[in-house]
Amino acid sequence: MSNAVRVLVTAAQGNVGREVARECLSTGLLTRVAGREERELKRRFPGLETARLDFLDRRTWAPALHACDSLFLLRPPPLGDMETTLCPFVSAAYAAGVQHIVFLSVAGADRMKWVPHHKVEAHLTKCGSAWTVLRPGFFAQNLQDAYLRDIVDDSRIYVPAAQGQVAFVDVRDVAAVAAKVFARPTPFRARALTLTGPEAITFHQVAQALSTAIGRPIRYEEASIPGYAWHLRFRRRMPWRQVAIQTILHVGLRGGDAEKVDPSIEQMLGRPARSMKEYTLDAASTWRR
Repeated sequence: MSNAVRVLVTAAQGNVGREVARECLSTGLLTRVAGREERELKRRFPGLETARLDFLDRRTWAPALHACDSLFLLRPPPLGDMETTLCPFVSAAYAAGVQHIVFLSVAGADRMKWVPHHKVEAHLTKCGSAWTVLRPGFFAQNLQDAYLRDIVDDSRIYVPAAQGQVAFVDVRDVAAVAAKVFARPTPFRARALTLTGPEAITFHQVAQALSTAIGRPIRYEEASIPGYAWHLRFRRRMPWRQVAIQTILHVGLRGGDAEKVDPSIEQMLGRPARSMKEYTLDAASTWRR
């Protein structure tokens, strides 16, 4: 079956989309990568089929979806209005012949109605059962993305998580699960899978793992809520909506929102999920630059 499936991977230029595309290819799935900057996609994926896809430009939807059986759907962070972007795109995908959608949501989206992912999950449910929702917890790769400049410039991790523990999940494991679903979607129809790492750890422990991996001290500095919001808005230049979402998600860690360890990755992949120690050693060069 795998050789007959063409998967459209959205936001393929990002951390998650890139890894999903790689996993699909390694599994033998025909893969098309899509994003707003097609030239960049051609550079990153030489020889692979590419398509320009902008959720704000419906003229790009049909060409990107053409002849695709499956869809990996990811919400670009700047998009907040799901009712005019991802939800109608889901409908357009089914109308174009897509037989299964894997949507990258977030842990707790089923109960957190204020996160944009909740509306997409609800829309998928209304459309039928040809979908699988992946609900990862906090990505280990946030350390080389959202937290990167704080680590490189200031030798610190700066978030308002207090002593909350987090079962960080490696994007590569999430991508491997997505590829498994695409290769054999029937057992996963109309299911939501929570994906976490193998253990819950504090940001102090994350800082220790980073320090060991890169050979210089990294500290965890507990941010206040207003201090963190100011930091994101005026130092990192994030839009206010994204500042609010980031702040609320990190404050939720204080109450244990992301500390529960789920066995789904080990059950699906037949091996333990990657640990924070493994991830930081693999990506050490990122923070040395």
